Amino acid sequence: MPNASKGEILGFVESMLGANRIRVRCVDGVVRIGRIPGKMKKRMWIREGDVVIVVPWAFQDEKADVKWRYWGQHVEWLRDHGYLNG
Repeated sequence: MPNASKGEILGFVESMLGANRIRVRCVDGVVRIGRIPGKMKKRMWIREGDVVIVVPWAFQDEKADVKWRYWGQHVEWLRDHGYLNG
């Protein structure tokens, strides 16, 4: 679960931009450019439509770092418990 005290937000991957960048629509309504860190890029693949946890940058709110990608059953659980709309 995203930790609100650390500024983490759920988001949906809209598109892949290349160079470890993605466009993420966050649940707060803001579309951000997400940066995939190197250690995450090597361990798990992120595709369009995935649900991720992002942390917006303190000095540029329109950019964020990707912290986690949810798998199939976890996304269903989030929808069933009202964390995701749709």
